[in-house]
Amino acid sequence: MPDHVHFFARPEIDARLMAAWVQMWKSVSSRRIAAALVIRQPIWQAEYFDRYLRSMESYSEKWDYVEQNAVRAGLVGTVEAWPYCGTITDLTF
Repeated sequence: MPDHVHFFARPEIDARLMAAWVQMWKSVSSRRIAAALVIRQPIWQAEYFDRYLRSMESYSEKWDYVEQNAVRAGLVGTVEAWPYCGTITDLTF
Protein backbone atom coordinates (compact mmCIF):
# COMPACT_ATOMS: atom_id res chain seq x y z
CA MET A 1 0.00 0.00 0.00
CA PRO A 2 1.27 3.50 -0.69
CA ASP A 3 0.81 4.78 2.86
CA HIS A 4 1.54 1.87 5.19
CA VAL A 5 3.28 -1.45 5.59
CA HIS A 6 2.34 -4.82 7.09
CA PHE A 7 4.76 -7.25 8.71
CA PHE A 8 4.15 -10.81 9.78
CA ALA A 9 6.97 -12.03 11.98
CA ARG A 10 7.71 -14.74 14.48
CA PRO A 11 10.22 -13.81 17.20
CA GLU A 12 13.21 -15.85 18.21
CA ILE A 13 13.58 -16.85 21.84
CA ASP A 14 15.87 -13.91 22.64
CA ALA A 15 14.16 -11.41 20.31
CA ARG A 16 13.93 -7.70 21.03
CA LEU A 17 10.64 -6.32 22.29
CA MET A 18 8.35 -5.50 19.38
CA ALA A 19 8.38 -1.75 20.15
CA ALA A 20 12.18 -1.67 20.02
CA TRP A 21 12.23 -3.67 16.78
CA VAL A 22 9.63 -1.39 15.12
CA GLN A 23 11.56 1.69 16.21
CA MET A 24 14.78 0.29 14.75
CA TRP A 25 13.07 -0.71 11.49
CA LYS A 26 11.45 2.72 11.11
CA SER A 27 14.78 4.44 11.74
CA VAL A 28 16.71 2.38 9.19
CA SER A 29 13.97 2.44 6.54
CA SER A 30 13.35 6.19 6.99
CA ARG A 31 16.99 7.02 6.29
CA ARG A 32 17.02 4.82 3.19
CA ILE A 33 13.71 6.13 1.85
CA ALA A 34 14.67 9.76 2.50
CA ALA A 35 18.01 9.29 0.74
CA ALA A 36 16.42 7.59 -2.26
CA LEU A 37 13.68 10.21 -2.62
CA VAL A 38 15.81 13.17 -1.44
CA ILE A 39 13.28 14.31 1.16
CA ARG A 40 13.57 15.49 4.76
CA GLN A 41 10.02 15.14 6.05
CA PRO A 42 9.06 12.32 8.41
CA ILE A 43 8.37 9.04 6.65
CA TRP A 44 6.51 7.10 9.36
CA GLN A 45 3.99 8.05 12.04
CA ALA A 46 5.31 7.79 15.59
CA GLU A 47 2.86 5.09 16.64
CA TYR A 48 2.22 1.63 15.26
CA PHE A 49 -0.49 -0.97 15.62
CA ASP A 50 0.35 -4.55 16.45
CA ARG A 51 -1.65 -7.75 16.49
CA TYR A 52 -0.41 -10.89 18.15
CA LEU A 53 -1.53 -13.92 16.20
CA ARG A 54 -1.85 -17.05 18.27
CA SER A 55 -3.23 -19.60 15.85
CA MET A 56 -3.04 -20.68 12.24
CA GLU A 57 -6.67 -19.59 11.81
CA SER A 58 -5.89 -16.07 12.99
CA TYR A 59 -2.78 -15.94 10.80
CA SER A 60 -4.72 -17.06 7.71
CA GLU A 61 -7.50 -14.55 8.37
CA LYS A 62 -5.07 -11.63 8.75
CA TRP A 63 -2.96 -12.74 5.80
CA ASP A 64 -6.06 -12.80 3.56
CA TYR A 65 -6.99 -9.31 4.78
CA VAL A 66 -3.52 -7.90 4.04
CA GLU A 67 -3.32 -9.65 0.69
CA GLN A 68 -6.59 -8.03 -0.43
CA ASN A 69 -5.63 -4.48 0.68
CA ALA A 70 -4.55 -3.18 -2.72
CA VAL A 71 -7.61 -4.73 -4.39
CA ARG A 72 -9.98 -3.15 -1.84
CA ALA A 73 -8.25 0.20 -2.33
CA GLY A 74 -8.83 -0.05 -6.09
CA LEU A 75 -5.12 0.04 -6.89
CA VAL A 76 -5.19 -3.28 -8.76
CA GLY A 77 -7.85 -5.67 -9.99
CA THR A 78 -6.31 -8.83 -8.55
CA VAL A 79 -3.95 -9.75 -5.72
CA GLU A 80 -1.44 -11.09 -8.24
CA ALA A 81 -1.26 -7.69 -10.00
CA TRP A 82 0.17 -5.92 -6.91
CA PRO A 83 3.95 -5.72 -7.51
CA TYR A 84 4.92 -4.68 -3.96
CA CYS A 85 3.99 -7.71 -1.90
CA GLY A 86 7.56 -8.26 -0.69
CA THR A 87 9.00 -11.54 0.46
CA ILE A 88 6.54 -14.16 1.59
CA THR A 89 7.61 -17.01 3.84
CA ASP A 90 4.98 -19.11 5.60
CA LEU A 91 5.11 -18.98 9.39
CA THR A 92 4.57 -22.18 11.30
CA PHE A 93 2.76 -22.46 14.62
